[in-house]
Amino acid sequence: MTDLPKQRVDTPTNFPPFEQPCPIRDVLDRIGDQWSLLLLESLAPGRKRFSELRREIGDISKQMLSRTLKQLEQDGFITRTVYPEVPPRVEYELTDLGQSFRGPMQALVQWADANHRVIVEARNRYRGLD
Repeated sequence: MTDLPKQRVDTPTNFPPFEQPCPIRDVLDRIGDQWSLLLLESLAPGRKRFSELRREIGDISKQMLSRTLKQLEQDGFITRTVYPEVPPRVEYELTDLGQSFRGPMQALVQWADANHRVIVEARNRYRGLD
């Protein structure tokens, strides 16, 4: 058997590779987590402070709220504004990208609301709990 020479594969070095090669999975990983949609929906009417968001969401911990807000900011869905006051005031609001997601998000929320009962019934049938 003959050893074939290894082929060199050139990759562009001026562009960082995507962390997630599939754009659909990459986006759905963010918006499909437990808290992101709730936070985006909560920010739809306008800017809010951390404590307002925590009150509205209810059962989210401070740590998880902070982490999810940072991830949404990192992905460009929200902005965080710190006002130089004592104590500092911080507000969050949707960016243009976040605003553009409102339509698809509303459709998903409405679909889930309209079909939740059917999904629960299907789960119960699958488990034999009719």
